[in-house]
Amino acid sequence: MAQTIKIVGICGSLRQASYNKAALRVAGEVLPPDMTLETAEIGDFPLYNADLQAGGFPAPVQRVAGQVKAADGLLFVTPEYNFSISGVLKNAIDWLSRLSPQPCDDKPVAMMGAAASALGTGRAQYDLRRICVFLNMHPLNKPEVFIGAAHTKFDAAGKLTDEPTREFIKQLMAALDVWVRRFKG
Repeated sequence: MAQTIKIVGICGSLRQASYNKAALRVAGEVLPPDMTLETAEIGDFPLYNADLQAGGFPAPVQRVAGQVKAADGLLFVTPEYNFSISGVLKNAIDWLSRLSPQPCDDKPVAMMGAAASALGTGRAQYDLRRICVFLNMHPLNKPEVFIGAAHTKFDAAGKLTDEPTREFIKQLMAALDVWVRRFKG
């Protein structure tokens, strides 16, 4: 029996009806049988400020850092704002990167995202990949999951109605399972 792989999902959108939050929920529905997915809440992080950090890391940052440290791998789900990742996701990564030891160091990572545009979140994911490389995370190369025209793939209740997209997310999670196991040896 294979060891269970623990993944922490971080969504870069705070909106309740976010397509990205919905995509993260789908990832939890299509996991390989030997994988778990826990969501990390970053909406209560204060804006990064070195003066605030000097007084100690805020409790929400410490909470997520503990989740990330305990995880075998990460799943980032990012919207695309102004051709890049959301400020809230960048803020969370900035906070986590200041901790020592850095909880994201040497973590295998997968990413996906949903947007109304035809390109989905391609540009945001490429920016996120650069951040991951700088912080010594290991982004999974393929499959890439760019959920374009998201408003046509989710219903008003946030349920994914597009089966090919569900299959892409399932393939991503299966590939992340293999990727994490390669790093675990």
